[in-house]
Amino acid sequence: MTITANWSYPTAIKFGAGRIKELADHCKAAGMKKPLLITDRGLAPMAITQNALDILEANGLGRAIFADVDPNPNDVNLAAGVKAFKDGGHDGVVAFGGGSGLDLGKCVAFMAGQTRPVWDFEDVGDWWTRASVEGIAPIVAVPTTAGTGSEVGRASVITNSASHVKKVIFHPKFLPAVTICDPELTVGMPKVITAGTGMDAFAHCLEAYSSPFYHPMSAGIALEGMRLVKEYLPRAYKDGGDIEARANMMSAAAMGAVAFQKGLGAIHSLSHPVGAIYNTHHGMTNAVVMPPVLRFNRSAIEDKIVRAAAYLGISGGFDGFYDYVLKLREELGVPDKLAALGVGTDRIDEMSEMAIVDPTAGGNPVELTLDAAKTLFRECI
Repeated sequence: MTITANWSYPTAIKFGAGRIKELADHCKAAGMKKPLLITDRGLAPMAITQNALDILEANGLGRAIFADVDPNPNDVNLAAGVKAFKDGGHDGVVAFGGGSGLDLGKCVAFMAGQTRPVWDFEDVGDWWTRASVEGIAPIVAVPTTAGTGSEVGRASVITNSASHVKKVIFHPKFLPAVTICDPELTVGMPKVITAGTGMDAFAHCLEAYSSPFYHPMSAGIALEGMRLVKEYLPRAYKDGGDIEARANMMSAAAMGAVAFQKGLGAIHSLSHPVGAIYNTHHGMTNAVVMPPVLRFNRSAIEDKIVRAAAYLGISGGFDGFYDYVLKLREELGVPDKLAALGVGTDRIDEMSEMAIVDPTAGGNPVELTLDAAKTLFRECI
């Protein structure tokens, strides 16, 4: 089966093995003459990153990289990235990598044209209208994992380094001009990253589908995204060179990010404080907290989950779906408790207060009260 296509999501997506070779063409079409490639420290020296830089350099676009990016990117990384962008006289960003590189790259392109602090553009009401649009640099996104879906998103998650609170920064122009989804770039992912990012995609689809808000298009996308994860994540985990599985997981990741326009919920509300304080992998954290949140939400989502289970070919309704999640986690080596990720019980009160004001909390099917958050954290840890 050959998987090659051009989509609009509404970002123009260039999907298919080997399409990284088109990088320079898409940068030029977006108006870039001197792009800055932004990625994380781990990816910077890797062959896939150096190949991308080779492509840019060979086509007269320079060879500039910024990689001072933490796993959970923060305002310090952002300030350094904006400085590198301005000091280098760059006119566009290639956001390259997993969620950290993509989120920071998009935010650097955005903040390069702003005079207000980044927190003034948090995804609250119409705060995005405060932005000056003239200076926002064009973005070409290149995901190298299959989880976050940030390559098709209109926001970045940035941690406030002082308060250790994750903030969602939003603007319509965060949407890349072009996204290159080349599954060959994900072949070298370690199993633990394949598992964590894959479960992140599943969490996005599951929470979007379960959200009480009305968005039937997103619900349909989320449902099919879950099916792709169910069919292809175990394959990608077992055989990292399975290009068909890698390609379908890249699709599932993008679908999850499109679907969560409908909303997210307590999986993310709990995961965000944990990641901000303990610097855990976001997708893996989502995977650990998923079963307790499913139990917590059961009264509100059981009928939906019964329908989803039937579509996914899972027997037993809600209980069958729940058991499937447990088995999938076990198959992927996901820890049962957050303690295995280094999370302690000493900061439950603090994390609970952060969880109930997290922007994703409002999308949970059951109200996430302070007491409920504390109970869930105790169960998860």
